[in-house]
Amino acid sequence: MAAGNKKVGIFFGTSTGNTENAAYTIASELGDIADGPFEIDEFAGSVAKKFDEYDALIVGTPTWNTGADSERSGTGWDEMYYGEMQELKIQGRHVAVFGQGDSVSYGENYADAKESFIHDVFEDLGCKMYGYISQDGYLHEASKSIRGDKFCGLLLDDVNQDDLTEDRIKSWVTQLHDEGFLMSTGASTATPEVTSEPSTTASTDVSAMDAELAALAEENARLREMLDKNSRLLEETIVESTGKDESGFVPHLNPKTGRTIWTSPNGKSCYFTSSSLFP
Repeated sequence: MAAGNKKVGIFFGTSTGNTENAAYTIASELGDIADGPFEIDEFAGSVAKKFDEYDALIVGTPTWNTGADSERSGTGWDEMYYGEMQELKIQGRHVAVFGQGDSVSYGENYADAKESFIHDVFEDLGCKMYGYISQDGYLHEASKSIRGDKFCGLLLDDVNQDDLTEDRIKSWVTQLHDEGFLMSTGASTATPEVTSEPSTTASTDVSAMDAELAALAEENARLREMLDKNSRLLEETIVESTGKDESGFVPHLNPKTGRTIWTSPNGKSCYFTSSSLFP
């Protein structure tokens, strides 16, 4: 963490705004030591650099694609999980997670996204996880966010228990203080200066790398064009289906990214479309 930066960075993904509201309440409770909150979509392609500004991270997500084995958050976290997050070098970083869900309508899949796409990826990267809480007072039947007999972070339900959200956040932030979450990890992003003798093969190596990068860029452009085309076709199909059937998918547009999540009436399926997947 660079000198002078705040210690805790707060990041969230959202579709309807509930997770964003929770993120702002958490930031308010933490006070001046917190930076953000930031919507994770804003840092696609540069999340590693942004995370390196902080000793500790608080990250949050909703759950949309309930019961699925992958892409359960319906936000930018889903894409990052399979890409740049796998390459993060943040071993030892302090991380706490929070999530939104509907513990009544989806009582058997309550807040599942927080488990695979948030908690486990950071834990697998060697981060130290904080903020586990009791299941007491919740209305769920089952959840993939349970570790032992506790939730692996703060869970909220603004659909059925919105009157408890503020107190739950206050209690959780106090718990993070007590657990030592805000103590420095000693993480540093400084890179030691390295000197080396001139190499006669340096020019050859650089030329070879440039050629490989050019080839990768060309392939990347082809894939982007293909994905964009498929996204347009999918959106046309969904729109056509919705026009013929009142039980069709419902769109939720994220104006910051131009991406639309289409959710089924039962909330168990979702799709993403965008007029430009890679702006």
